[in-house]
Amino acid sequence: MKVVAFNGSPRVEGNTDKLLQESLKPAVRDNHDIKVFRLNLMKIRPCQNCGGCDETGVCVLRDDDMGEIYREVREADRIILASPIFFFALSAQIKAMIDRFQCIWCERYLLGRNIEAGKYGRKGLLLLVGGMKKEIGIQCGEATAKAFFRTISVPQHETLGFTGIDRKGAILEHPEALKNAFEAGERLIKIEEDLR
Repeated sequence: MKVVAFNGSPRVEGNTDKLLQESLKPAVRDNHDIKVFRLNLMKIRPCQNCGGCDETGVCVLRDDDMGEIYREVREADRIILASPIFFFALSAQIKAMIDRFQCIWCERYLLGRNIEAGKYGRKGLLLLVGGMKKEIGIQCGEATAKAFFRTISVPQHETLGFTGIDRKGAILEHPEALKNAFEAGERLIKIEEDLR
């Protein structure tokens, strides 16, 4: 099984990073193929809304790191998005990546070509953490992530959102959150009975 994870936090070893690491432990334990993208370290140009992919499903921007991301997402069985919540939204790093999937949206909804599910099916996990105490940040982030997941033919995903956690490393003071992330990682790699 191939697990592809996107870390949208600019903060190294921060709360988002800790949650993501915890969610990946079951996949590491079971020796699955894991690829983690630290989006803050990558060159990702924003979508230009140029319409260049409308008839081809292929992005016209070729001078950044999105080519590798497209390949990995197409081959993935499980996809994890992990992001801090900034101003009631996903981080700029992860949103820029999602926006560049406009070409895949065109491929699916305009050209009628879906990313095919492999022998394990396709499932997703969304991890969100932020300092605000209102749930609206989680709700807004989840809405964007859902649109992304459905565009890349991930029919189901689980969302874990944690509010009121801001200071770097503060997630470690919430062992229940880390436990929840681990358990979500377990559910993510579980193979449904009808796919065995």
